[in-house]
Amino acid sequence: MSYDARFRVWRGDASGGDLQDFTVEVNEGEVVLDIIHRLQATQAGDLAVRWNCKAGKCGSCSAEINGRPRLMCLTRMSTFTEAEVITVTPLRTFPVIRDLVTDVSFNYEQAARIPAFAPQPRDADGNHRMMQVDVERSQEFRKCIECWLCQDTCHVIRDHEGNKAAFSGPRFMIRLAELDMHPLDTEDRRDAAQDDFGLGYCNITKCCSEVCPEGIHLTDNGIIPLKERVVDRRYDPLTWLGSKIGRRKAD
Repeated sequence: MSYDARFRVWRGDASGGDLQDFTVEVNEGEVVLDIIHRLQATQAGDLAVRWNCKAGKCGSCSAEINGRPRLMCLTRMSTFTEAEVITVTPLRTFPVIRDLVTDVSFNYEQAARIPAFAPQPRDADGNHRMMQVDVERSQEFRKCIECWLCQDTCHVIRDHEGNKAAFSGPRFMIRLAELDMHPLDTEDRRDAAQDDFGLGYCNITKCCSEVCPEGIHLTDNGIIPLKERVVDRRYDPLTWLGSKIGRRKAD
């Protein structure tokens, strides 16, 4: 079965734009990205949209659908009623290039600043050994497809452009947490997380976890434990005293 759906799609560029109305055919089993492609093919051949795999694994087709950050390829048309007007707009947190395509270079600049993985020396037989429980703890964060939906929904940088200079966003908080929890990594990133990447700006509203298409528990499993490690380092008196004793030079 098919029907005609009403779409409102943002058209424009960095200088400005507005929402334009379209009526597009929808067939059973289709997703929003299918409709955007049909719109390109039939009514708006110059519509700019970023996509790649259409399988929810590349993170390219991020947009805001009815105001919620989503992947267009994973948003089924069956989740809307036939009478509903579906609004598709670009990610609000990042500058618009054209139509639904935004400039997400901010994220790559932040990624380049993350201190690299620094593994400890191999065992005498040339192997690295880890307990499976330690592997699983950080492995969840490796599922990230860098769709930037968590970055887009984070109100710290979504609503306050000036905060980008001090806060890297939730994607990079869990990257820091992943490395900090890695059983083989020797780099201490707690001070960097707080001072260089703005961990303290996060007020754990969990909005980033709610939009993650991979179901990563960014807040509960990554950001909160990282905050606890920073607090222990800086404000727990016993930890502070132990660090001072540990640094005392032998007579």
